[in-house]
Amino acid sequence: MDAWRRDRTRHHRALVPHDGRRRADAPAQHSTDPAALGGSLVGLVQDLDGLSHGGYGELPAGRFPAFARHDLPELGYERSRREPEWARSSRVAGRHDEVDLPTFQVGGWYDIFGQGTLDNFTAMRRAGRSATLIMGPWSHANQQHVIGDVNFGFGANSAFMGMRGPLNGLQLDWFQRTIGDGEALEPDTGRVLLFVMGVNQWREESEWPLSRAVDTDFHLRADGRLTREQPSAAEQAEQAEQFTYDPADPVRTTGGAVLMTDEFRPGPLDQRDVEAREDVLVFTTEPLAEDVEVTGRVKAVLFAATDGPSTDWVARLCDVDANGVSRNVTDGIVRVRAATPGEPAEHVVDLWSTSIVFRAGHRIRVQITSSNFPRWDRNLNTGEPEESAATARVARQQIFHDPDRPSRIVLPVVPG
Repeated sequence: MDAWRRDRTRHHRALVPHDGRRRADAPAQHSTDPAALGGSLVGLVQDLDGLSHGGYGELPAGRFPAFARHDLPELGYERSRREPEWARSSRVAGRHDEVDLPTFQVGGWYDIFGQGTLDNFTAMRRAGRSATLIMGPWSHANQQHVIGDVNFGFGANSAFMGMRGPLNGLQLDWFQRTIGDGEALEPDTGRVLLFVMGVNQWREESEWPLSRAVDTDFHLRADGRLTREQPSAAEQAEQAEQFTYDPADPVRTTGGAVLMTDEFRPGPLDQRDVEAREDVLVFTTEPLAEDVEVTGRVKAVLFAATDGPSTDWVARLCDVDANGVSRNVTDGIVRVRAATPGEPAEHVVDLWSTSIVFRAGHRIRVQITSSNFPRWDRNLNTGEPEESAATARVARQQIFHDPDRPSRIVLPVVPG
């Protein structure tokens, strides 16, 4: 992964210095002392239980403090940041042509590994390998039909798969085709099976991404508008939007493709608390006259400036229903490590992929901000290495949307 997810609640103080002291030794060191072992395990459990109330926010963030205090080995992500060559040797990316096997890829639109699933599928196809893909509306740990605040219908449940039978039945059928005697248990359901949110239906395709999807610009405009029309020279110049990003009070993670402590639920959640913040810019279309399907990879192109040497830009796509409730669809972040203070620059934010129909009467919304914590670690705006930085500064941010700097979100729209 390119961005490491960290969590914490908004109302707890965000900057919690880590002084390096150990509260307990590693359990392995007390294997012959039951009392000491018990105390060590209690301390470890308390640390893990307290992640959302401060543990995620401990600084510096280079060595996960809860692991460091208990002499626990890290899981590999810290080493991968220190040793890029080692990380590359452990990845399949760029080496799919070495995998001479058929693959069965299963992921979800709210799965923290969802884009990796899609990337592996497309790379295997590109390498000429047989590849099957199933993408549900699921999170990483939930393949039911209720994800976040949304009930996608019983057909979305992996036990039903739109009346195709259970997911494990589709997997067994694939194994039968691949390594069995060749007599399939079920008829072929296609190489690509996508769940299209909004209409809440499974759809069979022969490819990913869809070649018929058309990248369509939706422009950030003055007064919080989001339009297909970009600012023109004939119009009055639109002033840049401004906000202040304080790492001590970051935007709280609310839904999305997350895999964190239970306080942070994955999936589509009500965004009203996020959108009420002064450090979150919101841009919204008029109610849609007809359904708009977005299936594919989403990106935002931002012309932005900060007054510091480093900062983050976060973009989130939302679906606003007929009652005005905004729920997140997908989001992304880009870290700027060498900004020229006060100078506008173009930044492309990868929001990963989705499949959703924005229904007639709904509105498409984009949030722009500089944090989504603890899903993504805070940028302290100082330019210091993330592994050792422990002090922060407030950043003053600008987003431009004029004819020369047309900030926008690019949606892969599938013609009706």
